[in-house]
Amino acid sequence: MKKILLFTALLFFVTNLFSQENLAEIKFTETVIDYGVIENGEDGNRIFKFKNIGNSPLIFTRIFSSCGCTIPKKPEKPVLPGESGEIEVSYDTKRTGIFQKAITVRSNAKTTNIILRIKGEVLPEPDEDEEGKKDKIK
Repeated sequence: MKKILLFTALLFFVTNLFSQENLAEIKFTETVIDYGVIENGEDGNRIFKFKNIGNSPLIFTRIFSSCGCTIPKKPEKPVLPGESGEIEVSYDTKRTGIFQKAITVRSNAKTTNIILRIKGEVLPEPDEDEEGKKDKIK
């Protein structure tokens, strides 16, 4: 009985030792993008770059944001092991003020949910009357 138990334990150990996980794994170059202070209506597109460092194709199942003002675009094709890709995010820069938004990335990767963040501040549109007054003062 001890021999069977020992053999089973040894077999389990050897199997786990030599088995290789067939999982995709995402490594982002950055998980937070800071827009800084930007003008109203300025370009709101930014890109999160990543690489599949796993040993299986990376497939994105869903990418969504915490607000309708932020639109992420997911890669349509699987990203093969060793390849890089991008997730484009577009923020509506007509919304003034400080912002901080989350983008949830769901995939078949080792870490199934990853949270990306964008932040910054959009300045209000200059008031035409105020600009006219400033020009007259000069």
